[in-house]
Amino acid sequence: MAKYMIKTEDIRKMSPEERLKKLEELQEELVKLRLKAVVGTLENPGAIRAIRKTIARILTVMREEELKQRKTGSKA
Repeated sequence: MAKYMIKTEDIRKMSPEERLKKLEELQEELVKLRLKAVVGTLENPGAIRAIRKTIARILTVMREEELKQRKTGSKA
């Protein structure tokens, strides 16, 4: 489960391209885990929750960056 958890400070250090790549990887992994859950072969059900939380963290940081750019862009 720890391999799916990324701290918010680490996400903030990533470039926007790295964030997008990581987001896509996590979304693909989430689909795979959900499929395993349906089939009944999922070994660690907590991994789904960890991935969902990490995806939410990435999306939140991306949104914060977007709003920061809008705010600074409108003042210039």
